[in-house]
Amino acid sequence: MNLVVEVVDAHNLMPKDGEGSSSPFVEVDFNNQRIRTHTIHKNLNPSWNQKLTFHLDDLKSLQSRSIEVSVYNERRSFPERNSLGKVSILCSNTVREGEETLQRFPLEKKWFFSHVRGDISLKIYISPEPTSPPPYPQSPISHNTATATNNTPAAAALSNNPPAAAAVTDNTASPKEPEIKEPVEVKTKTTQHINKQQVFPQPGISVETRPEGAPLTMHQTNPQVHHDNQGDYSLKDTNPNLGERWPLEGGRPGGWMSGDKFTSTYDLVEQMYYLYVRVVKAKDLPPNSISGSCNPYAEVKLGNYKGTTRHFEKKHNPEWNQVFAFAKDKIQSSIVEVFIREKEIVGRDDWIGKVVFDLNEVPTRVPPDSPLAPQWYRLEDRRGEGKVKGEIMLAVWLGTQADEAFTEAWHSDAASVYGEGVFNIRSKVYVSPKLWYLRVNVIEAQDIQPNDKGRHPEAFARVQVGHQVLRTKLCPTRTINPLWNEDLVFVAAEPFEENLVLTVEDRVHQSKDEVLGKITLPLTTFEKRLDHRPVHSRWYNLEKFGFGVLEGDRRKELKFSSRIHLRVCLEGAYHVIDESTMYISDLRPTAKQLWKQPIGILEVGILSAKDLQPMKSKDGRGATDAYCVAKYGQKWVRTRTIIGSFSPKWNEQYTWEVYDPCTVITLGVFDNCHLGGQEKSGAGSARDSRIGKVRIRLSTLEAYRVYTHSYPLLVLHPSGVKKMGELQLAVRFTCLSVTNMIYLYGHPLLPKMHYIHPFTVNQVDNLRYQAMTIVAVRLGRAEPPLRKEVVEYMLDVDSHMWSMRKSKANFFRIMSLLSGMISVGRWFDSVCHWKNPITSVLVHVLFLILIWYPELILPTVFLYMFLIGIWNFRFRPRHPPHMDTRLSWAEAVHPDELDEEFDTFPTSKSWDTVQMRYDRLRSVAGRIQTVVGDIATQGERFQSLLSWRDPRATSLFTAFCLCTAVVLYVTPFRAVALVAGLYMLRHPRFRSKLPSVPSNFFKRLPARTDSML
Repeated sequence: MNLVVEVVDAHNLMPKDGEGSSSPFVEVDFNNQRIRTHTIHKNLNPSWNQKLTFHLDDLKSLQSRSIEVSVYNERRSFPERNSLGKVSILCSNTVREGEETLQRFPLEKKWFFSHVRGDISLKIYISPEPTSPPPYPQSPISHNTATATNNTPAAAALSNNPPAAAAVTDNTASPKEPEIKEPVEVKTKTTQHINKQQVFPQPGISVETRPEGAPLTMHQTNPQVHHDNQGDYSLKDTNPNLGERWPLEGGRPGGWMSGDKFTSTYDLVEQMYYLYVRVVKAKDLPPNSISGSCNPYAEVKLGNYKGTTRHFEKKHNPEWNQVFAFAKDKIQSSIVEVFIREKEIVGRDDWIGKVVFDLNEVPTRVPPDSPLAPQWYRLEDRRGEGKVKGEIMLAVWLGTQADEAFTEAWHSDAASVYGEGVFNIRSKVYVSPKLWYLRVNVIEAQDIQPNDKGRHPEAFARVQVGHQVLRTKLCPTRTINPLWNEDLVFVAAEPFEENLVLTVEDRVHQSKDEVLGKITLPLTTFEKRLDHRPVHSRWYNLEKFGFGVLEGDRRKELKFSSRIHLRVCLEGAYHVIDESTMYISDLRPTAKQLWKQPIGILEVGILSAKDLQPMKSKDGRGATDAYCVAKYGQKWVRTRTIIGSFSPKWNEQYTWEVYDPCTVITLGVFDNCHLGGQEKSGAGSARDSRIGKVRIRLSTLEAYRVYTHSYPLLVLHPSGVKKMGELQLAVRFTCLSVTNMIYLYGHPLLPKMHYIHPFTVNQVDNLRYQAMTIVAVRLGRAEPPLRKEVVEYMLDVDSHMWSMRKSKANFFRIMSLLSGMISVGRWFDSVCHWKNPITSVLVHVLFLILIWYPELILPTVFLYMFLIGIWNFRFRPRHPPHMDTRLSWAEAVHPDELDEEFDTFPTSKSWDTVQMRYDRLRSVAGRIQTVVGDIATQGERFQSLLSWRDPRATSLFTAFCLCTAVVLYVTPFRAVALVAGLYMLRHPRFRSKLPSVPSNFFKRLPARTDSML
């Protein structure tokens, strides 16, 4: 039995958006089920025509229940909605379907101080549940299920069938209810489900087609637009089957030999079952009857899948130690065969022997059990009727992706990959190199001998570490003993492979410098400093440029040498910033001795992606070979590459230690373009394409809660923002010490050396770029390499580049912050002008109380903020923030602005395009210049009050100050505050439309604008 509330329309609603309109939606609450309609923007007479369906347990209980219908205005700023009125309807007179009539209800106040008007039209009736089986799959329905349909032509076509809705199933659902076998996609207009008894908010109706075993995904959709609407860019709740559960023996075909068992190692991913075959070695293999030698290799065959080991030349006892993994859901055979073959140069490979295993007899290994011990097996002949000479050592077992052999195994779904591509598809964990700041204090030099003996050198020092080159300023005086005393800071990575190369040079001409001396020092010789205490300086002898290279034997003949005074140290108390400070993931200093204890554990389950876009062409068809990279702190992880799938499933779980909650984990999805053979045709030009990126700030996560969401992968292209797919994650943050967590919130983000001896802004930017370059180079040397384009995308290497879109977005962010102050100002202005007499009277009463008891002012302010915080707790975010296209100004951006954002630096565009963009930038800068000038004008007017630039104005102001001082001395402060407050709150009858006297006086004050050219 269902209760249907059809929301038809509303009339003459109260404008609440500050622009004379509202964006209303309706929320209906019945029996702990809450459903909302879609929002109609900028309309005071909206028409929804939407049916909201509620599950009804018992018809008798309907007599004592009521329906709460609330109308809200949707806002962009906080709070996200405000009330337009409500209606409470008793269910005692509810009729059955076919007897309903249109009823119009006047809206009532939801709160005492609310201002409402208008009415709403509803139809309420009872609809019987269908008894015939539906023509399409349905999910199990619990007692707290709420559905919604839309009264559109598409929905009307399905009116004879059961309602197309996504069911919300709680933990009490019966296990005997039917399962979904072949889900189809059913979409309606945006409708949100809110279940009061659920922890996670349930989004609106959508049941999407999914492969067998995948979780049912419910989200808001639009029937007319699939990818290019705002609703499709939203975060979506998912309900995957997390945790490691093993079915009972005999419960499934294949002989699964374990009972119900849960482990905590892989409890944030869905279990994926694999058949593992480890081929260790063979012995006593017979020689070839013709050649007399043996060139063996092993072949593992399971149905249509076949994997081979490498072959050995002339070896009767080969050792392979190679693992093969076959996905269980793709197994099409009941036996697995392991062959030993001999590699033939000409003709077909000869057959030596084989071993056959029945899958029903294969044991199951459950981590953390020890690895299964391999055993020796005698080889059988071709027909399996007898034994042949030779044995092979094998281990065959059933396991999951939690098995230690999973990462290094050959996978059946990647059988088409060969060569170097086999290593490029494996999952790996990387560690960023340990970075240090190298501070070189170039103090002075002595006895610098110029090449031209008739002139004193104009000297400067040039220091190089790897590819980083910095130089001091020219010595202000021409002398053979120059003094600089400048600090030059570099980035160095352990192990230290580069040397510090310092040269002293003479500026002979504006375009010519001569080297006067040089010294090369290894970085391992320098002291590592852990605080701000200065290190000892040292004198170093300079080699005359040319000696030691061309005339090495004459160095001993030099009785005197130029020398340089240096203070060099490796800074261990700084954090070397290698990523954008807005999305930083690590705040610890370089020196491990200064690290604090971790305050939490971050666990991330990288489940899968879906609806990925084709990134390249294979055999004339679009294809994507996706892998995911996650970066937090110094630890990088890379999942294995799933070949040729637009909905790859990784189900890999990783763990990080958390030292500060105000950090961000970044996850990116990429297309692998190095799968063997491809890099030969394109040489080294092949680059892994970016598919999308997700950021999660840890401070927005509740402790111990598992967040399972599907994140949109959004990428900005020159043609506009594009959704490349969705990434499904399971995230859990575990707090180890609440005390340390609270302690951190009162301390600086960065180590103390960043505040005791801070770097300049230019130094921070340059050092960050150098650090990112070093990290990209070092990770690119791993196996498999984490390539430069991947590292740069994850570290936001181009975040500092100019973009008109970003400038607009930041401007509107500022305006959003100021909107609260503007709203308060408008409210106070309405109070002063008595637009709402009741509110004005209450404000007068509160003002008089505070004047009479001024000691209550501060407690009242803090109590008010406390109450606001408690009230807003109801509307707290239930999911982590994600990429917002509206906030980023990515939907309304002009195509030319996007083209400018993707332009190279320096530009590669034509002169006409550059001129047009320069003129546009000048016009924008002109408006900014005007605003800045107006701000400066107001400040200069304030300064001129006492500067006697206008003698008459300053005389009047000083006389006013004297009179005011006398009055305030003799008058109690309460009386002055009372008079001033009542004057400000006076009735409009006592106000003038002309500007006030202080405003007129201030605007007449002089500024320095008349002195500008």
